[in-house]
Amino acid sequence: MENFLTIKEAVNKYIEGCDSKVSSSPQKLFIKAVFAGMMIAMGAAASSVASHAISNVGVSRLAAALVFPVGLMMVILLGAELFTGDCLMIMATASEKHSPMQLLRTLLIVFAGNFVGAVLIAIAVAASGQLDYSTGLLGAYTIKVALGKATISFSRAIVSGVLCNILVCSAVLMALCAKDIAGKLIAVFFTIMLFVVAGFEHCVANMYYIAAGMVAAVNPEYVEVAIQEYGYTAEQISMLNFQNFLVGNLLPVTIGNIIGGMLFIGLPLLYLNREQKKENYELKEKDNERNFIFRRNIAGIGR
Repeated sequence: MENFLTIKEAVNKYIEGCDSKVSSSPQKLFIKAVFAGMMIAMGAAASSVASHAISNVGVSRLAAALVFPVGLMMVILLGAELFTGDCLMIMATASEKHSPMQLLRTLLIVFAGNFVGAVLIAIAVAASGQLDYSTGLLGAYTIKVALGKATISFSRAIVSGVLCNILVCSAVLMALCAKDIAGKLIAVFFTIMLFVVAGFEHCVANMYYIAAGMVAAVNPEYVEVAIQEYGYTAEQISMLNFQNFLVGNLLPVTIGNIIGGMLFIGLPLLYLNREQKKENYELKEKDNERNFIFRRNIAGIGR
């Protein structure tokens, strides 16, 4: 297993690597986060192109899932900072490597940077004319995807976000287990493919999907195709607004992503794979030795 770290080694390597995150300047951290938002958005944009003209939901999601993972591959190999993956920093926080306030600061900066990067790509994609594909069907499909996310119920968005980040954080740690690039890419591809096919909610991907849908909804041609192809009304499309974007979707999905990454992956794996401090181990051994001597002396007195 020369090309592979055990999960215990990967967990402890990740914890050690968190030092560079919390000690990084806000400017550098923000730029890395912008890159990650752009990369995830690139994967999301391409996945929409792959799936937009496929009517069967399962096949459509599978087509998207074959493309979307490239975004996280770029994030991992280029050292960008992604909010969902950084939820694993809770392992270092619980290990007292940094304070909860340092964790919060890092996550807020990364979240903001991811948002900026994803929205920039959404605007650029629309400006590039890509949404004109299939006589405007891609633009209509972009509206459809965004509308589905913007109108999901609060509770479902949370649960879907939990399920999503269980897989994303698993992919991050599995990629860390691999020492070669091929192993990292394989670990990311199949795990992220699973979350896309399942249709779970990822806050950074949604920063692109909903922003792109809002931009597309400004174009009357895309709106007309969406009404014809999907039976939407103008009133339904008007639900693509900032309130439904930020409060209706991004807030609950982010909460779910945090719960999934921290409570379902980070803390359990820390508990199972934490390195026991040497001094604690030696102290325990001395206590056991003293207890043994005490019990032996008591036994001798009893005779």
